[in-house]
Amino acid sequence: MVRDAKVQLLKCVEPWKLENTVLGQYTTNGEEPGYVDDETVPNDSLTATFACVLFHINNARWKGVPFYLRSGKGMSCRSTQIVIQFHTPPQKLFADASTTLGEANRLVIQVQPAEGIQMHFQTKVPDAGMRTRQTDLSFNYQKEFRGAIPEAYERLLLDALEGDASLFARADEVEAAWKVCDPIIQAWESRDKPTLFMYDPGFWGPDECREWMTEQGRNWFDTCPLLG
Repeated sequence: MVRDAKVQLLKCVEPWKLENTVLGQYTTNGEEPGYVDDETVPNDSLTATFACVLFHINNARWKGVPFYLRSGKGMSCRSTQIVIQFHTPPQKLFADASTTLGEANRLVIQVQPAEGIQMHFQTKVPDAGMRTRQTDLSFNYQKEFRGAIPEAYERLLLDALEGDASLFARADEVEAAWKVCDPIIQAWESRDKPTLFMYDPGFWGPDECREWMTEQGRNWFDTCPLLG
């Protein structure tokens, strides 16, 4: 049932547009080496080390909801997370409540390395004024459960031994995923491919990516997870 749903979702991904992506490559900042400083990489390499992509899913549940995927090397930290940003209410409960993008309510699912869940939301400051402040609720597996947490492949190997295929990709799922990815890869390799923007190692990608998000009325969640 889970694998059937994954296939149906992939089939509902709308055709991708070239303007819905930003590419980057990390370069030296004078202290840390850049991508082309590696002796195995050509000096004129245009290989992207960073990419973000916008998708839309055309079904009843996700119609109109943007999905942003971002990945890169040489970033600020190693993190895999899912960030769900909620709509800004049409009316403010408190007249002086902040409406900045950075203070939107969010649900953050930390996949690795700090497995857990965080909820960021606006709360009223406990005093006589009408002021709000962003606070959070946090659950972290490493804090709550002592002992080693199984790695992803450990779980898959156990499922394989027990004959549970629910977490494995089925052939039709792989085909559907490549139908989504192939046009993107071809566009990135074509003559009309997007501009390759440079960024310093240790940052969250090129500045142009943040500007691209701001133009759409959104922003990235550029926060490293707390370990332990």
